[in-house]
This record gives sequence, C-alpha cells and structure tokens, in this order.
Amino acid sequence: MPSHSFETWRTIRAKALDEIVAAHRMVGGTGRGRRYATQQINHAYAMLLSSQFQGFCRSLHAESVDQLVRFVGSSNLAGILRAEFIHGRKLDHGNPNPGYIGADFNRLGILFWQDVLAHDRQNQTRKAALELLNEWRNAIAHQDFDPTQLGGITYLQIAHVRSWRAACDGLAVSFDEVMRVHLQNVTGKSPW
Repeated sequence: MPSHSFETWRTIRAKALDEIVAAHRMVGGTGRGRRYATQQINHAYAMLLSSQFQGFCRSLHAESVDQLVRFVGSSNLAGILRAEFIHGRKLDHGNPNPGYIGADFNRLGILFWQDVLAHDRQNQTRKAALELLNEWRNAIAHQDFDPTQLGGITYLQIAHVRSWRAACDGLAVSFDEVMRVHLQNVTGKSPW
C-alpha cells in the first residue's frame, strides 16, 4: 500500500497536471508542427510540474516525519523531534532539486539518493531530468533562458515536459518505496 502522499500524487496532483495538458490540446491541437501559442502553456506546465512535485516531496517528508515521531511515544519528545526534523526544511522554500530533496530526507537517517539510485537503475537518468526541469523552472521564473543551462535549447516543447513528468512519476514510485523500507527498518513496522 502506498503512502497518502503518493496517492495524492497519482490522483489530485495528476489531475491538475492533466488539466494543463488539456489546455495545451485546446490551444495547439494534436497534430505535429510548431505552435507558438503553446509556448506559454509549455512554460506553465513545467512550472506546475515543478510545484506539484515539490508538494509531493514535502508531503512525503512530512508523512515520514510523522511516522518516525509516532514511534517515539512521548508527546513532548515527539513534538520536539517533529520540530527539529522540519526546521529549515529546504522543500518549504526552495525548488525540488536533488540537492534539497536529499538534504531534507537525509535528516531522517537515510542516505536518500544512494537508496533511490539503488532502487531502480533508471533513477540516475530521472534524477538528471529533474535537474533539467529545475533549470527550466528557474529560467521561466526569472526570464533568463541561457541555453548552456537548459540542455542547449531555449524553446520548450511539450515533449520535454512530458519526459520530465514521466521522470517525476518514476522518482515518486521510488521515493515512496525507499521511505517505506527505511521507516520499516527503523521502527519495525510498515508505515503505509
């Protein structure tokens, strides 16, 4: 059984992403060819994907913290531990880049990316895709399209965002399972 965070990723968050895909279809059609009107929708899709993935990661982190502190028992100590685990959480303010994700989850006693990369051999490629999504997110937000930072391109196509979404989907599966195993190893109980 997956975490509540993962279920939300697959349902509510996926629906929000699907709505922007539908808008893209309405504006640009489904045939091949350059459609300049869709460029802004592609930008919006990339931004929304980044924000939804950040929300998933933050939610999974919070859910994991809750499982750890529940194991402690003492409500006073649990409150202190919860505050420490989320204090300065990078995902509360920064982009969902691999560095911030790893830093936040590593505080829970795991070598997060090491375990995620070991979980699925495709995760190295997915991690690189997540890095590029974040580069594009920043380029869009700051209107600074440097091709040396953006994989050699400055025109975002729907296919790029689709591939990033697929990478995020794959990473979400691994994040959920890696944290389930870690929390089970620490507490002796499956958290979800």
